Amino acid sequence: MVGWARVWALVGVVLVALATGCDAGDGTGGPAGGDRAAVQRVLDRRASAVTERNPGGFLAAADPRADGFRTHQRQVFRNLADVPIDEWGYRITRTHDLPPVTGEDRRLAVEARLRYRIKGYDTAPVDVPQRLTAVERDGRWYLAAESSRSPDGTAPARQLWEQGAVTAVKGDRALVLGAGQDAGRLREIARTAGRAVPAADAAWRGPWARRVVVLVPPSLNGMGELLGAPAAGYRAIAAVTTGEAGGSGKAPADRVIVNPEAYGGLSPFGRQVVLTHETTHVATRASTSPTTPLWLSEGFADWAAYRGTGRAPREVAPELGRAAATGQLADHLRRLPADEDFGFTGGGDRLATAYESSWLACRMIAAEWGEERLRELYRTARDTPADQALRKVLGLSPEEFTERWRAYAERELGARLAPAP
Repeated sequence: MVGWARVWALVGVVLVALATGCDAGDGTGGPAGGDRAAVQRVLDRRASAVTERNPGGFLAAADPRADGFRTHQRQVFRNLADVPIDEWGYRITRTHDLPPVTGEDRRLAVEARLRYRIKGYDTAPVDVPQRLTAVERDGRWYLAAESSRSPDGTAPARQLWEQGAVTAVKGDRALVLGAGQDAGRLREIARTAGRAVPAADAAWRGPWARRVVVLVPPSLNGMGELLGAPAAGYRAIAAVTTGEAGGSGKAPADRVIVNPEAYGGLSPFGRQVVLTHETTHVATRASTSPTTPLWLSEGFADWAAYRGTGRAPREVAPELGRAAATGQLADHLRRLPADEDFGFTGGGDRLATAYESSWLACRMIAAEWGEERLRELYRTARDTPADQALRKVLGLSPEEFTERWRAYAERELGARLAPAP
């Protein structure tokens, strides 16, 4: 079933300050500022080596005595070979003295931001945290280690090329990057994503990049690593979209991340629905904010995904269809779905009901007020609370809209609803 096998995830990455010691990275001069500047130059040379495809220059930044780290860095550079990098750079945000070990003059903990851009697809760079250890030997600075955890014990999101060699497949309006995946499977995903872009564009009809980058990790665990979150919460989720809501023009680039296990269990139609849904989130990102209720953002994405497919309401909303058949539909439609109804821990039935109810609400707006009014409601809700947006765009209070929605569900699903208490 694809009715609940997808969710929009906004993944925000927060740089955590070191828990102890003093900041040695104010860049104002003196020994601390000079060390920071020296390490920044090492990172700058490393960044140039990535864009210039220079493996020797990349490894030159690694401590010659850190054998394990050098081996890992050599593999990471190889894993990047197929990725069309257009921009790659580092900016140190904080440094902290560490006790040196034998043979070292100095040792620093380094927090930095890595910014990179995929050529031809990213309108703004991705911005991710990096936690590194730098060492000075005989007056020269090197990178000696990379930390996988923040001081509070949380694991930051990893990048796809840290999970294996990346294969890039360019489709029509889509770039698919996969690690540990068969090239044929990646081509199929690229074709599906290529169809999703014009479908999302036709539904949204607003400005956006009209292209999408899809990441396919080796496994469910790999998906969790990309998101910096426990993988178990995404077990039944076929794909998610990352990005920053609000469309400032400087927002990190969106990525659709596929769960290869759940996605692989879907039918071709289900896969198309999932990728069109997620691509619609990419399209609507600039008009989405924390003010936008999830019933509207998720319902709109489902409406776009099923738009023009000819599927009947009971096919798209099987959970509600079963409730209608057993006389229990009223229990599912007491209110519009709240944001918490879209959580991963509420159970599959609850999540399915939230998505299906939201789809019906957006489908009703498009059918009874017109598609353009649905788009107007979405854009208005970016900066206006939902109850005010409903009054402004549709001329209805939330209570009046809910009654219209319940009556619409009754007609479309063929059920008789009891009056709401």
